Amino acid sequence: MNLEDYGEGTLASAPLDVLEDYFAAHGWQSERNGDEEIVAAVKGSWTQYELRAVWRAEDRVLQFLALPDVRVPEDKRQLVYETFGLINEQLWLGHFEMWAASSMILFRHAALLDSASPAGLTLQQAETLIEAALDECERFYPVFQFVLWGDKTPQEAIAAALVDTAGEA
Repeated sequence: MNLEDYGEGTLASAPLDVLEDYFAAHGWQSERNGDEEIVAAVKGSWTQYELRAVWRAEDRVLQFLALPDVRVPEDKRQLVYETFGLINEQLWLGHFEMWAASSMILFRHAALLDSASPAGLTLQQAETLIEAALDECERFYPVFQFVLWGDKTPQEAIAAALVDTAGEA
């Protein structure tokens, strides 16, 4: 698919169409919730991820979320917020946060899309949004597990989970 497929009569949901095509090309199940939202399920190395994109046509903003299957017990919330602070300062794109109502950890970022482009979102941009979210979730999932279930401090969890190897095996 390319942007010319959208032509002059572009639908308000064109960025979601691009994401839907991307998900389908990867064999990922997805579901549209009108012209404003799409949700997909993706199996990662550590867990199942829910990918969610919300399109605000009036602002031309595409918000992208990746939700690993991680819920935070009440007694660990403060540690997780500290962990977010240490992790988020290392990120170039997006951030981790927690939905207070459900205690779910999520990765979120948004893209302000160019009004000059008919669809507003290219396949390359879609890939960047999705891969950045999945890569960061995969990279930091062990950190959250160490904090939540391994009784490590955020600093210990990051040091243990993000060991860089040198050389080749």
